[in-house]
Amino acid sequence: MKNIIYLLFVLAVASCGKKEEVQEPLNPEIEVSTPEELVLNGKELFDSKGNCAACHQPDQRIIGPSIVEIATIYRDENADMVEFLKGNAKPIVDPDQYEIMKTNFAITKKMSDEELHAIVSYMYSHLIK
Repeated sequence: MKNIIYLLFVLAVASCGKKEEVQEPLNPEIEVSTPEELVLNGKELFDSKGNCAACHQPDQRIIGPSIVEIATIYRDENADMVEFLKGNAKPIVDPDQYEIMKTNFAITKKMSDEELHAIVSYMYSHLIK
Protein backbone atom coordinates (compact mmCIF):
# COMPACT_ATOMS: atom_id res chain seq x y z
CA MET A 1 0.00 0.00 0.00
CA LYS A 2 2.86 2.38 0.83
CA ASN A 3 4.39 1.66 -2.61
CA ILE A 4 1.16 2.62 -4.39
CA ILE A 5 0.86 5.86 -2.42
CA TYR A 6 4.53 6.64 -3.08
CA LEU A 7 4.07 5.91 -6.82
CA LEU A 8 1.00 8.16 -7.00
CA PHE A 9 2.89 10.92 -5.18
CA VAL A 10 5.84 10.66 -7.61
CA LEU A 11 3.52 10.73 -10.62
CA ALA A 12 1.64 13.73 -9.25
CA VAL A 13 4.86 15.67 -8.63
CA ALA A 14 6.27 14.76 -12.05
CA SER A 15 3.13 15.90 -13.84
CA CYS A 16 3.21 19.31 -12.13
CA GLY A 17 6.44 20.36 -13.82
CA LYS A 18 6.35 23.13 -16.41
CA LYS A 19 5.89 21.69 -19.86
CA GLU A 20 7.51 23.28 -22.87
CA GLU A 21 5.03 24.43 -25.42
CA VAL A 22 5.75 23.07 -28.85
CA GLN A 23 4.90 25.56 -31.55
CA GLU A 24 3.17 23.78 -34.36
CA PRO A 25 3.92 24.90 -37.90
CA LEU A 26 1.22 26.97 -39.55
CA ASN A 27 -1.37 24.78 -41.17
CA PRO A 28 -4.02 26.11 -43.55
CA GLU A 29 -6.49 23.54 -42.20
CA ILE A 30 -6.32 25.01 -38.68
CA GLU A 31 -8.41 28.02 -37.74
CA VAL A 32 -6.22 30.97 -36.81
CA SER A 33 -7.05 33.24 -33.93
CA THR A 34 -5.20 36.48 -34.67
CA PRO A 35 -4.71 38.68 -37.72
CA GLU A 36 -0.95 38.13 -37.43
CA GLU A 37 -1.39 34.36 -37.65
CA LEU A 38 -3.68 34.80 -40.65
CA VAL A 39 -1.04 36.89 -42.44
CA LEU A 40 1.75 34.39 -41.59
CA ASN A 41 -0.40 31.53 -42.81
CA GLY A 42 -1.15 33.49 -45.98
CA LYS A 43 2.54 34.13 -46.61
CA GLU A 44 3.27 30.42 -46.21
CA LEU A 45 0.53 29.56 -48.71
CA PHE A 46 1.56 32.35 -51.09
CA ASP A 47 5.17 31.15 -51.14
CA SER A 48 4.52 27.40 -51.26
CA LYS A 49 1.20 25.76 -52.08
CA GLY A 50 -0.13 28.70 -54.08
CA ASN A 51 3.07 29.14 -56.09
CA CYS A 52 2.17 32.85 -56.23
CA ALA A 53 5.69 34.07 -55.47
CA ALA A 54 6.86 32.64 -58.78
CA CYS A 55 5.18 35.59 -60.52
CA HIS A 56 4.40 38.17 -57.83
CA GLN A 57 6.89 39.99 -55.62
CA PRO A 58 6.02 42.45 -52.86
CA ASP A 59 7.07 45.69 -54.53
CA GLN A 60 8.21 44.95 -58.05
CA ARG A 61 6.68 43.60 -61.20
CA ILE A 62 8.27 40.45 -62.56
CA ILE A 63 5.96 38.20 -64.57
CA GLY A 64 2.84 39.58 -62.90
CA PRO A 65 2.04 42.77 -61.04
CA SER A 66 3.49 43.37 -57.58
CA ILE A 67 1.57 42.44 -54.45
CA VAL A 68 1.31 46.13 -53.53
CA GLU A 69 -0.15 46.99 -56.95
CA ILE A 70 -2.69 44.15 -56.75
CA ALA A 71 -3.75 44.94 -53.18
CA THR A 72 -4.03 48.67 -53.91
CA ILE A 73 -6.26 48.16 -56.94
CA TYR A 74 -8.49 45.61 -55.20
CA ARG A 75 -8.81 47.90 -52.17
CA ASP A 76 -9.54 51.00 -54.26
CA GLU A 77 -12.08 49.14 -56.42
CA ASN A 78 -13.60 47.41 -53.37
CA ALA A 79 -13.27 44.19 -55.37
CA ASP A 80 -13.26 40.60 -54.14
CA MET A 81 -9.84 39.04 -54.63
CA VAL A 82 -11.03 35.66 -53.29
CA GLU A 83 -13.66 35.43 -56.01
CA PHE A 84 -10.99 36.18 -58.61
CA LEU A 85 -8.74 33.44 -57.21
CA LYS A 86 -11.69 31.03 -57.42
CA GLY A 87 -12.01 31.93 -61.10
CA ASN A 88 -15.39 33.62 -60.54
CA ALA A 89 -14.46 37.25 -61.22
CA LYS A 90 -12.91 39.10 -64.12
CA PRO A 91 -9.35 40.42 -63.84
CA ILE A 92 -9.11 44.07 -62.87
CA VAL A 93 -5.39 44.54 -62.30
CA ASP A 94 -3.73 43.46 -65.55
CA PRO A 95 -6.21 41.88 -67.96
CA ASP A 96 -3.45 41.36 -70.54
CA GLN A 97 -1.77 38.87 -68.17
CA TYR A 98 -5.02 37.02 -67.44
CA GLU A 99 -4.22 33.98 -69.60
CA ILE A 100 -0.98 33.43 -67.69
CA MET A 101 -2.73 33.80 -64.31
CA LYS A 102 -5.57 31.54 -65.41
CA THR A 103 -3.21 28.55 -65.38
CA ASN A 104 -2.84 28.97 -61.59
CA PHE A 105 -6.59 28.62 -61.08
CA ALA A 106 -6.00 24.87 -61.08
CA ILE A 107 -4.19 25.47 -57.78
CA THR A 108 -6.32 28.22 -56.25
CA LYS A 109 -9.66 26.56 -57.05
CA LYS A 110 -8.63 23.60 -54.91
CA MET A 111 -7.90 25.84 -51.92
CA SER A 112 -10.40 26.34 -49.14
CA ASP A 113 -11.99 29.74 -48.52
CA GLU A 114 -9.88 29.98 -45.37
CA GLU A 115 -6.68 29.45 -47.35
CA LEU A 116 -7.69 32.02 -49.96
CA HIS A 117 -8.63 34.55 -47.28
CA ALA A 118 -5.23 33.98 -45.64
CA ILE A 119 -3.45 34.71 -48.94
CA VAL A 120 -5.53 37.85 -49.45
CA SER A 121 -4.77 38.98 -45.88
CA TYR A 122 -1.07 38.51 -46.55
CA MET A 123 -1.34 40.56 -49.73
CA TYR A 124 -3.24 43.39 -48.01
CA SER A 125 -0.68 43.40 -45.20
CA HIS A 126 1.78 44.96 -47.66
CA LEU A 127 -0.32 48.13 -47.70
CA ILE A 128 0.04 48.60 -43.94
CA LYS A 129 3.84 48.80 -43.89
